[in-house]
Amino acid sequence: MLIIRDLKMTFGGRTLFENASFAVNYGDRVALVGPNGAGKSTLFSLILKQREADSGVIERDEWTMVGHLPQEGEALGEETVLDVATGRVDELPQIEKRLHELEKANDVSSAEYMELHAKHDKLNDPQVETKARKMLRGLGYREADITRKANEMSGGWVMRARLARLLVMEPDLLLLDEPTNHLDLLSLLWLQNYLKNYSGAVLLISHDRVFMDEVITQVHEISERKLSPYTGNYTDFLRQREERYEQQLAAYNNQQKEIKALQEFADRFRAVPSKASQAQSKLKQIERLELIEKPLAPRKPFRFHIPPPPRGGQRAISLEGIHMAYGTHAVYAGLDLTIERGERTVLVGPNGAGKSTLLKILAGVVEFQKGKRDLGHNAKIGYFSQHRAATLDPEKTVIDEVLSAAPELPENEARGILGSFLFRKDDIFKKTAVLSGGEKSRLNLIKFLVDPPNLLLMDEPTTHLDIHTVESLTLALEKYEGTLVFISHDVHFIRHLATKVLHVNAGTITPYAGSYDYFLEKTGLLENERAALTAS
Repeated sequence: MLIIRDLKMTFGGRTLFENASFAVNYGDRVALVGPNGAGKSTLFSLILKQREADSGVIERDEWTMVGHLPQEGEALGEETVLDVATGRVDELPQIEKRLHELEKANDVSSAEYMELHAKHDKLNDPQVETKARKMLRGLGYREADITRKANEMSGGWVMRARLARLLVMEPDLLLLDEPTNHLDLLSLLWLQNYLKNYSGAVLLISHDRVFMDEVITQVHEISERKLSPYTGNYTDFLRQREERYEQQLAAYNNQQKEIKALQEFADRFRAVPSKASQAQSKLKQIERLELIEKPLAPRKPFRFHIPPPPRGGQRAISLEGIHMAYGTHAVYAGLDLTIERGERTVLVGPNGAGKSTLLKILAGVVEFQKGKRDLGHNAKIGYFSQHRAATLDPEKTVIDEVLSAAPELPENEARGILGSFLFRKDDIFKKTAVLSGGEKSRLNLIKFLVDPPNLLLMDEPTTHLDIHTVESLTLALEKYEGTLVFISHDVHFIRHLATKVLHVNAGTITPYAGSYDYFLEKTGLLENERAALTAS
């Protein structure tokens, strides 16, 4: 289906990978992993012929239909969500136009023509609307929103509609770049189960380790300009990589001992006439050796300690009789809730159910129409929202922002923490005004961790973080001594932190006094999702 041989790619004067080779066959489930900037998305662009490699070969079966979900999508016109999911307003007319051009040029035997024709047939299927509605419902759309204009929806919802279109077309090879970024837990579980039963091949980039553990059967790691294959899921990959490193390190150390012994013999006896020829033989033996490179140790999560926050009262915060509405849309009517000190509470539920609104009410950043919000004794709140760029001083550098948040923090420790969150070398001297959205998000997160509140409210804190950084954050929050209320779609993150679950749906909050797995067991969520997938 897809064969890559001896690929070399440089970008911005830096070699991303060289001599890279691998194949994807029908039915394969493959993940590309590696640190940010290693070249994962670049490899996708090469497969899609959006860029050209310096050297090497990329071969695709001429009958293979490829579908791609990028991290970000283009702007929309007046089409509805259903129009996006069926492709009938934008993609289908473009396909038809290109097919006519190829027919006019008598180029009907090319791979491009055959792939476009296959996509055209899928989007022209009489059942395409039925299929699109099924995918949209699985990805969390309510029936009433399916006919809304897509440009009225958030970017995350639009990306779901584009993902639905891909699934409608059922490509032979799916290229998915961070497909879980815009999904809530319910739609993530649906997609996870769908891909496990998908008839085509899947090549994906993801920072969600549980999602990869459930879906994939192969891993290719891009690291130090190499592309290394592993069999199994992400957890298998971590174990095999550690074993491979230990074996390579042992081989390197053994060879170094051999070289040292040979060199010592040569140095000792080269001036002794009776031993000179033996000494020379030892030196030639060294020259004939195929030198083993010292392997780099696999990157480990950076461990740092969150300072103890000021101690608060037993009741961290409570809400009583809260009525909250946006215009005519009522989110909560008579909400009562108490958060106790030391709880680690995750809010779960479909997008649009009111999870982020609840965090905003707890944080005191929105005005509700009726009810009472009561902070506990000595409460110090930290609110980490999805829109966090405005809290940074545009004239300050990255390192200055961190040191101003925690003046007692040694600068070398601040640099270490910044490095673990992907601020390296000269990055720490950038002014915050020039940072990307992801960089601003990470910097704000660091500021919370070096000067922690005793009530930490976090809305999707793992967005824009790679797997290692998520692990660093998880390890730090596991030892956090305050109270935590958070929203996340990262199951690994939730499993390690949550001791209580609040299920938010249609203005109702149902508490589950246990872990995320306890919540799944009590609600039968996994079984319900699988049954819904089978029924559809």
